[in-house]
Amino acid sequence: MHSAVLRALTWLGGQGTRAVAAVVFVAMAVPPLGVLLRPYITEAIFVLLCISFMRVDLAALHHHLRRPALVATATVWTTIGVPLIVGLIAHVTGLTSRSPGLFLALMLQGMASPMMAAPALAALMGLDATLVLVTLVASTALVPFTASLFAGLFLGDMLSISPPALGLKLSGILAASLLAATLIRWTFGADAIQRHKKPIDGFNIIILLAFAAAIMGDVASELVAQPLFTIGLAALSFAIYFTLLAVTTLLFRRIGYERALALGLMVSQRNLGLMLAATAGALPPTTWLYFAMTQFPIHLAPYMLMPIARRFTARAVTSGTAPVSSKPGHVL
Repeated sequence: MHSAVLRALTWLGGQGTRAVAAVVFVAMAVPPLGVLLRPYITEAIFVLLCISFMRVDLAALHHHLRRPALVATATVWTTIGVPLIVGLIAHVTGLTSRSPGLFLALMLQGMASPMMAAPALAALMGLDATLVLVTLVASTALVPFTASLFAGLFLGDMLSISPPALGLKLSGILAASLLAATLIRWTFGADAIQRHKKPIDGFNIIILLAFAAAIMGDVASELVAQPLFTIGLAALSFAIYFTLLAVTTLLFRRIGYERALALGLMVSQRNLGLMLAATAGALPPTTWLYFAMTQFPIHLAPYMLMPIARRFTARAVTSGTAPVSSKPGHVL
């Protein structure tokens, strides 16, 4: 039985990018699964965070700490610049009063740290995964403080949880998952984790499916009930994703488009699951629906960007500026 499960997980992990893309469509196609799993969103996010922290390459992390100015600039942009701009635009356009649920969704998206899977996606695309990794770690460490700050500035009483409590909840989730990941690494060792990369990937895909199903359980019914609104939210999620990607790439173009695109990928991949866990899912229906729609660009955009990434990487290799650490790694 144990060997059969291991083989199944290894096979699933070997499907890599195809499995990641399939997750959103399976989740949307089986609404009862979402109803069943929605109460366990916090647990799913905790497991995903544990797996990501467990697989952090400490040597690569230490290497990129030698470039603190670049990392600090990228961290400030993703944790302070993005939510500040989103909040100001929403207030100027009157979105706060016209659609409070959508405004809340956009602010939580802006306040969120980058997804823990961003370094793996960058590596898969041949981009500078270690630069993404160290910036991700710095951003994740700051998000309890920055999210609390922007929640106080822009959200007021829109959340069921106070800004300080939000910061404490985020800190608790991140600290607990980091502790659990450290214990796993200490117990089994980094070599064993690397040897079992594919079955761990397979298990990660299952947890990703559980999370996606929990957040996307109502998508099919909403598409039937209000098709234009649902499609509009999907289009908005793609527009915001690619806007963040393009603006970040242009802002950091002086370090080379290959590294700038890696940072753009990181900034556009926001960890909305962490915000859902911190708020215990107590959010308006429009906020939930927008979060569900963001799963499409998160899972599909990296494949759409592969030709551009290859072009930038080839140019970097030709000019001799490609990072030696940018080699394909695990998918999740």
